[in-house]
Amino acid sequence: MSDALDQLKRHLAPIIRLQQIDGLLSWDQQTMMPPKATTARAEQMAALESLVHELFTSEKTAVLLAKCESALADAAPDSDEVRLVRVTRRDYDKETKIPATLVEELARHQALSHEVWVRARRENNFSLFAPALEKMFALTRQKAEYLGYRHHPYDALIDLYEPGMTYADVVALFDSLKPALIALVKNISEAERQFDDSCLQGDFPVEKQHAFTQEIVQALGYDLTRGRQDPAPHPFCSGFSRDDVRITTRFDPHLLVKALFASLHEAGHAMYDQGTPEAYEATPLAGGTSLGVHESQSRFWENMVGRSYAFCKWILPHLQKVFPDPFAHLNALELYQAINRVQPSFIRVEADEVTYNLHILLRFELETQLLEGTLSVMDLPDAWNAKMQEYLGITPPNDTLGCLQDIHWAGGLIGYFPTYTIGNLLSAQLREAMLHDIPNLETLIEQGEFSSILQWLRQHIHVYGRKFLPQELVILATGKPLSADPYLTYLQTKFKELYAL
Repeated sequence: MSDALDQLKRHLAPIIRLQQIDGLLSWDQQTMMPPKATTARAEQMAALESLVHELFTSEKTAVLLAKCESALADAAPDSDEVRLVRVTRRDYDKETKIPATLVEELARHQALSHEVWVRARRENNFSLFAPALEKMFALTRQKAEYLGYRHHPYDALIDLYEPGMTYADVVALFDSLKPALIALVKNISEAERQFDDSCLQGDFPVEKQHAFTQEIVQALGYDLTRGRQDPAPHPFCSGFSRDDVRITTRFDPHLLVKALFASLHEAGHAMYDQGTPEAYEATPLAGGTSLGVHESQSRFWENMVGRSYAFCKWILPHLQKVFPDPFAHLNALELYQAINRVQPSFIRVEADEVTYNLHILLRFELETQLLEGTLSVMDLPDAWNAKMQEYLGITPPNDTLGCLQDIHWAGGLIGYFPTYTIGNLLSAQLREAMLHDIPNLETLIEQGEFSSILQWLRQHIHVYGRKFLPQELVILATGKPLSADPYLTYLQTKFKELYAL
């Protein structure tokens, strides 16, 4: 058994290292790459991803997998050894369905499409991006067909990011949330008590913001000896090993909270990857089990911690020290009210907790229509604006604030958006379970004692890497399957109190 597994690990390790190098190329493209390097970078990434696919889907992988499965037939089903082989089998069965030519073409187009998107977003010119987006959805339809599905092509795509989930599951999830969210938004909009967040505006030099946000995420537990933070057009986290996990943010010189909450969010992702057991390094068990679970970590730190009254009490003195204007005359309650102001807004990553999932619903419905071909790419801006008006009561004044705001479709991440809502739900469910074990949670946050929180997440989520399927991990961590109930209870309790509903 040991010999077969060791052979498989030795075979997979360099393949995983090549995947990490591919991720580093992508990080470089979004942060530091010279603008004219796009064509060469597209060819580099196409060549590398094609090589990774060839090596992983080789006959050698199949033979080693079969040997391990035979050798482990009587082993404990939840052992690291059995689970490593199961994860590898699941990945292998998917990858062998996709032709190498499609893998190469997708990698090339993702790199090229990203640069087109950056320019189109900067220039507010959707027509520049439309041909690239049309091709991306065409290639993704091919990918879904090769992967196969029972009922809907979205099934094949969502399963890549959230194993075991289907299109019908996503529809049911949003059906369980939509009425309550719309009702809560309406009740808040009609409440007598309203908040003004103009107190958060001021003059915030980017250099000071960068240093301040790094200080805060370090306080949470993000290890900057194994990571770094850089500016990028769209905040993201990239991990190339447990000891090299990098985050990005974007800075607004007049609104510090944009970079602050983006940094909290991405640090949540990064701490998950940094928490991968050392024994899992360069094996298929490294990393997060799904993007929904990954998102639960970022939303936990951003919202359950960062938007709490306790966190406002802790961070306000730090804000007042570094940015006396405008925070010098603000108290913790005013800060808490300002950062939790509920108001429909154009940008998803800056949306409040109550309206955020309506942004995700909009994207899920539109990408489904684009995938089915019931919506043409050229009609996307109008369809986007119509749904913004329907769900949030506002219409973006331009496409930069509308359908060009997200990086995901340019990168081929179609089927990804629902994982944000899954992460929101799980973050509240994790908070509920954590409160059972750490009843003084709010006191710890107020005191800036975050180590117990991080340790709880390490023990219940991070330590398992990809060992368990997301459905299994949720039950293991919280004692019950994923449910919308803890999240809706959290939202209603918090915002009914805030707005005196």
